[in-house]
Amino acid sequence: MARQPQPRRITLGGREAVALTLEEYEQLIASRRQIGGQSARVRALGQRVRQTERLLDDLETLLAATPEGCERADDDAADVTCLRCAIAALLRRHRDTAS
Repeated sequence: MARQPQPRRITLGGREAVALTLEEYEQLIASRRQIGGQSARVRALGQRVRQTERLLDDLETLLAATPEGCERADDDAADVTCLRCAIAALLRRHRDTAS
């Protein structure tokens, strides 16, 4: 494995500093821009995940009430004819596998 290059340390006006070539400096600036862009994308994805979780929670709450005349089966493997119950079972299965 290649050894990481050690920075060139210099002293300017009594303060320690690191000297970079122009190429190294440009690579450093390019890396900072890339990291900034990736951080923004990660923040946006995190926000979408939180929004999606809230939507699923709201759907689960809405579907939790068994409509009149529906014989809701708590067994996810049961044959579910009611669309509301089928969606609720799907959400429960998803929650169980996601945890």
